[in-house]
Parts: sequence; structure tokens; C-alpha cells
Amino acid sequence: MNTITRFLKSLLLLELAKGAAVTLRYFFQPKFTVHYPEEKTPKSNRFRGLHALRRYPNGEERCIACKLCEAVCPALAITIDSTQREDGTRRTTRYEIDLFKCIFCGLCEESCPVDSIVLTDVAEYYFEDPSEQTMTKDKLLAVGDRYEESIAANRRQDAAYR
Repeated sequence: MNTITRFLKSLLLLELAKGAAVTLRYFFQPKFTVHYPEEKTPKSNRFRGLHALRRYPNGEERCIACKLCEAVCPALAITIDSTQREDGTRRTTRYEIDLFKCIFCGLCEESCPVDSIVLTDVAEYYFEDPSEQTMTKDKLLAVGDRYEESIAANRRQDAAYR
């Protein structure tokens, strides 16, 4: 009996009719196309985008060269060199993030004791030259300076959720 049923289904092309019915059902429903750059899709508040280094309000960089972010990075994308200043504090001389290696996990952000390295909500960035994939300290500080207001607002919003 099972053989006869399979033969009749294949003879009548029942699977083809079911597939055509699904296609026709979705053909007449409204489409969910987003016309990107004019329209943007909503981002989650947990979205992790471009890296940035922050500064204190007096203009001094926050990074104290503790190297916790370098140690916790699972992709080994962060490289830090530091030196001791005259007043006894450590500061970075080299802070680099290889964005081709980075998996944007956010562990560097969570491990930072002074809230220096952050992942912004900036998703629209590109490279014209493959050598630009390394974010140096100067580039990271420039991103932090540029987006400090939105970073601070996101930090306040995150603190409100906790």
C-alpha cells in the first residue's frame, strides 16, 4: 500500500503543488525590504561596533596600560606597549587593534577597569586599503573624541538597566 501511495504522489506531482502554493502565498504578502542608506534597520542596545578609546573630561586619556584587554582578548587582536611617566603612572605608547582578527565579543570593554576601551554603536565604517585594518592609538582616540556624546549616553542608559 505504501508503494502505491508514493507512486501516486510522484505521478500527481503533489510536492510541486505544495511548493507552488507556498510561493504564491508569500508572493502576495507585503515585502520587508529596507532601502539602505535612506532607511536603517533598528540596532539592539547590545550591538558592538567600532572600537574607541575614551578620555577624561580634562583631556587626558583614560587607559592606564593595565593590559587586561590584551590578556582577555580571545582573538589576540589587541597589542599594547606602555611606559612609565615621571609622575609614576603608566600610559600606553602603542595601542593597536587588528580589526580583521577582532571578533567584536566585547570582552575588552568589560575587562577595562577605567572604562577606557569601548565598542561604539557605529556600524558604518570601511577600509579602502587593507593596511587600514589596524586601529592605532591615535585613530581610536579620534573615534572616541568624535562619538563621546553618544558613548556617554549609551553608558548612562546601560547603567539605568543594571
